[in-house]
Amino acid sequence: MSMDNISLKSEKPRLSFWQIWNMSFGFLGIQFGFALQNANTSRIFETLGGDTKNLAFYWLAAPVTGLLVQPLIGYYSDRTWHPKWGRRRPFFAVGAILATIALFIMPNSPTLWIAIGMLWIMDASINISMEPFRAFVGDMLPPDQRTQGFAMQSFFIGIGAVVASALPWMFTNWFGVSNTTDAIGEIPDSVKYSYYVGGIAFIVAVMWTVFTTKEYPPAEDEVHEEQSTEPLVIKYAPSTYMKIGVALLAIAALLSVWFYSQSLDPQLYVLCGIIAVFGLSYSSASLFMSRNKYRNGFVQIVRDFQNMPKTMIQLAFVQFFSWFALFAMWIYTVSAVTSHIYNSSDPTSLAYNEGADWVSLLFGGYNGIAALAALALPLLAKVTSRRVTHLIALTCGGLGLISFYFIQDPSLLIVSMIGVGIAWASILSIPYAMLSNSLPAQKMGYYMGIFNFFIVIPQIVAASVLGFLITRFFDGEFIYALVLGGGSMILAGFLCLLVEDHDEVDIKQNAA
Repeated sequence: MSMDNISLKSEKPRLSFWQIWNMSFGFLGIQFGFALQNANTSRIFETLGGDTKNLAFYWLAAPVTGLLVQPLIGYYSDRTWHPKWGRRRPFFAVGAILATIALFIMPNSPTLWIAIGMLWIMDASINISMEPFRAFVGDMLPPDQRTQGFAMQSFFIGIGAVVASALPWMFTNWFGVSNTTDAIGEIPDSVKYSYYVGGIAFIVAVMWTVFTTKEYPPAEDEVHEEQSTEPLVIKYAPSTYMKIGVALLAIAALLSVWFYSQSLDPQLYVLCGIIAVFGLSYSSASLFMSRNKYRNGFVQIVRDFQNMPKTMIQLAFVQFFSWFALFAMWIYTVSAVTSHIYNSSDPTSLAYNEGADWVSLLFGGYNGIAALAALALPLLAKVTSRRVTHLIALTCGGLGLISFYFIQDPSLLIVSMIGVGIAWASILSIPYAMLSNSLPAQKMGYYMGIFNFFIVIPQIVAASVLGFLITRFFDGEFIYALVLGGGSMILAGFLCLLVEDHDEVDIKQNAA
C-alpha cells in the first residue's frame, strides 16, 4: 500500500523495525542538545558568576519557552502539509538548524545574562524539533506498535545522552583538552568543544529522519479545520471561560499580595505570572467566543485545553510529579554532589570541576541505562501492564535520587543512577503510549504539545519554589533537592495506577 494513498484516518499498516528506527533516529540528535543543556548549563552559569542560590531562577527560561512554544508548534504542525516535506518534518528541519546555531553560541557567552538568553533561544529551537516527534508516532504507527515507537525514541534519547553527557570528560581524558579555567567568566575548552560536536550531531541526526521517512498525507479537514463548515460542538458557554479566567487572575493577585506581605523569595512571583497568563488566556478566549469567533486559532487552543481527554488529565498528575523530580535533579545535582560529596562550591577549584565532570558522566550513565531499559519496558508491559511498569520504573528512580543523601563515595552514585535510568526510559515512553490512542488524529500534534504543559509547569514550579524551600527549610543544603525529587517521583508512580489506559484494554482484547 502506498503512503500517498493513506490518510491519518485510515488504518495504518505496521512498519518494519528499520522504518521505526529511521523515523526515530532524529531523537539521537535532539538528545545531544538536551543532554548538553541539562548537564552543563548550571556549570556555565556558575562559571560566569551566577549565584548558586539563584540557579533555579536562571533556568526558568527553558520551561517558560516550552510553555509558549510547544502548543503553538503542535497546533500549526497539525495544520501543515507539503507534498514533499510532509506534515511534521518541516518543523524537525527548522528546529535543527536553529538549535545547532544556538549550541555553537551558548558556550561562548561572555556574560551570565547572555547565557540565560541563549538558553531561552536554544530551548525554543530544540522544542520546535522535538514536539512534533511525539505526534509523529501517533501519525505513523498503529496502536499496537506505539509502545515500541516511543520506546525506540527512548533508546535514541539514551544513546545520545550517554555520548553527549560524557563529552567534556572525553575531551579532557582522551584528548588532553583543558577542563579548568584560571578565573570566573571563562568556559573550559572541554565544554566548548562538546557543544560544537553536539550541534553537528543534532542537525545530522534530525536530517536523517527528514530525508529517510515519508509521512502519510492527512485528510483535508485535518489540515484546514479552521475553515471547516461543519457545526462546532460547544461544550462550555463563553461565560464559563470568563469565570475561570477571572478566578485564575484573582488567585494570581492574592498569591502575589501574600508573597509580598510575607517578604517571600521573589522567584515565587513566577508562579503568579503563569497563573495570570492562563487567566488572561481564558478571559480573552471568552471575549472572542462571545463574538462568535469560535474558529479563531487562539480560541481553539484554549477550548481544546479545557476539553482535554480524561486519560490526559489523569496522566497530567503523573507527569507533574515525575518532571518536578527530574528538574530538581538537573538543576541541583552538580551543586549537591560538589558540596555534599566533594566538599567544594568554588567553580575554579579542582575538586569542584572533578565533581562536575563526574556528574556529566553520571548523567551519561543513567541515559545509557535508559537506552537498555527502553528495549525491556515493552516486554514488561506485556507481562504486567503499562501502569504497573511505570510504577516500578518511577519507584526505582525515586529511590535512586534519595540514595544520594546517604552516599559519600562518588563511585557508588553509579548504583543510584541505575534506578534513575530505568525511570527516565519509562517517563519518555509509557505515558505517551498510554495517551496516544485517546487523542483525535487531527489534533495529535496540538495535544502532544499541551501534554508537554505537564512537563513544563512542574519545571516552572520547581524553579520557583525549590530555591526558596532549600534556603528557608534546609539551610542551603542542595542535597535535599534530590531527596524531595525522589519522593515526588515515587508519588507519581502510585498516581499512575489511577490512569484509565483504554489503548491497553483494546490491544489485549484484540490479542484475545
